[in-house]
Amino acid sequence: MYLAAGVAAAGGLALARPRLLRVGVGVLAGAAGLHALTFSLLHTADPTPPLTDASTAVSFMAWVGTVGFLLLLLRFRVAGLVALVAPVAFVSVFQAVLRLPHAEPAAVGSGSIPHAHVLLASAGLALLGLSGMAGALFLVEHRRLKHKRPLAARSPLPSLEALDRVNALALAVGFPLLTTGVVTGALWTQQMYGAPWTGTAHETWCLLAWAIYAVLVALRFGAQLGARRCAASAAVGFLFASFAVIGVEILT
Repeated sequence: MYLAAGVAAAGGLALARPRLLRVGVGVLAGAAGLHALTFSLLHTADPTPPLTDASTAVSFMAWVGTVGFLLLLLRFRVAGLVALVAPVAFVSVFQAVLRLPHAEPAAVGSGSIPHAHVLLASAGLALLGLSGMAGALFLVEHRRLKHKRPLAARSPLPSLEALDRVNALALAVGFPLLTTGVVTGALWTQQMYGAPWTGTAHETWCLLAWAIYAVLVALRFGAQLGARRCAASAAVGFLFASFAVIGVEILT
């Protein structure tokens, strides 16, 4: 369903058919509903995949990003983002489906700290992903306007203003969530190994990604960086964060 939503949205943008884009939004909402249902059924799997498993966390991240996008649609006219949100959600869920049958319980500490870390960090990254996708579409639309390329009269592409506001809001909410995810991650490490920092590649890259976003947030809301530069930094920042959190985990 995520893939179908992406195809419908891409068709709506390519053919300048707002109705087809609305179909994509509807299918995306249905996919998010079914996705939520699958989380309630994970306990029936054998073995039961822990929330701390990387594939499960990425799947949860995709769901949070999808729900976050649907909530943003209630305020901003950015339905065109479905063409980016849906394919990313599809890839995230697809890899989880491939890996879940082989998931092995991860070593976790006691209490709710490990789960809090995964939930908060995943939610933060999901919203930062929305910020990055809004930034990427902003750059595409900005380039089109700069070169004065005509669009159909009823083009479903979001406005630059709407994309910039989504970029800012998602960044403003996502970064604090990511920060609390980093803090709970340190608490989890303290619980497991007796120190909040062990120097692993995962910890190092994640902390570096957090530091980069801290700079981006300061530039966005403190230095009043231009909208185009904010869009570019959000897109590049999320690519780096994705590598830091997911790519490094796969490579190591």
